[in-house]
Amino acid sequence: MSNESTVVIDPSCREKPPLAIDIILKLDIFSIILYSVLTFMAAVSLLIYIEECIYIYRKVPNHKKSVIIWVNGAAPVIGAMSCLGMWIPRATMFTDMFSACYFSIVVFKFLILMLEEVGGDEAFLKRAGKHKLRISTGPCCCCCPCLPYVAITRRSLFLLKLGSFQFALLKTLFTIISIVLSTNGTFDLADLNITGASIWIGPFVGILTIIALWPVAIMFMHLRTALRTIKIIPKYAMYQLVLILSQLQTAIINILALNGAIPCTPPFSATARGYMISQQLLILEMFIITLVTRLLYRRQYDPLPEEENEECEDKLAPMP
Repeated sequence: MSNESTVVIDPSCREKPPLAIDIILKLDIFSIILYSVLTFMAAVSLLIYIEECIYIYRKVPNHKKSVIIWVNGAAPVIGAMSCLGMWIPRATMFTDMFSACYFSIVVFKFLILMLEEVGGDEAFLKRAGKHKLRISTGPCCCCCPCLPYVAITRRSLFLLKLGSFQFALLKTLFTIISIVLSTNGTFDLADLNITGASIWIGPFVGILTIIALWPVAIMFMHLRTALRTIKIIPKYAMYQLVLILSQLQTAIINILALNGAIPCTPPFSATARGYMISQQLLILEMFIITLVTRLLYRRQYDPLPEEENEECEDKLAPMP
């Protein structure tokens, strides 16, 4: 007799993610509570965001309204998309792509937000014309302290804006291409073959992301002292946290699922379960970040004080 045992694999572990109705029909008591609480968190996040938009519309100067609304919307929008992906697993790829596209715009808008907080482009150039930009910052050049400082001019400011804007534009373009290819069956996130479209699009978008984050980091390092009174450091921390959780955390969980570290649990395959865990974590995390960002951006938007005159020592010099 043979002592070898036959391993029986549930057919659902090899199938596509289940339909929404299949999930609803198989919910137990714990799942009902979990899904209800997470859906409630996503709904509350959107309500908080809508209330914050009303506050910004009434209290904030016109030139700052748009950028603040965009930046504030990062966490609630990602949370809402994650909630849709949790209930409709087959739409997860599309909800993730929409979240990534929105955040690519937020990257550019956060750069514009810092400029608007000092009065806009002209005020920034006038205020910082005598200074220079330190470009040896992350995520590109944090390990290159020998890089020279760059003069602040209209050209350097334009290049900083362009570096972030290209991500908002090209990320949306590649998302559209990915959706078109997926309808043809040639784009699959689980396909890691050299001939697959995702193995080429994914790393290229990653490079675009790093290039886009670099100008924002340069501008933050230059303005963090001037904007300390408006809590720019915790705002930047929240922006970075949304980036890490929505991009890096999701990528790590998906890689673990593809490598079999996350087991199959019918009706979810290992990959679909990895996506599900990622969506559920994001809903909770984005809910907390939404509450924090509401506290950070709900303030009086008074003009920043002028920089102290560095020539005051000349005025105090004794007469000959």
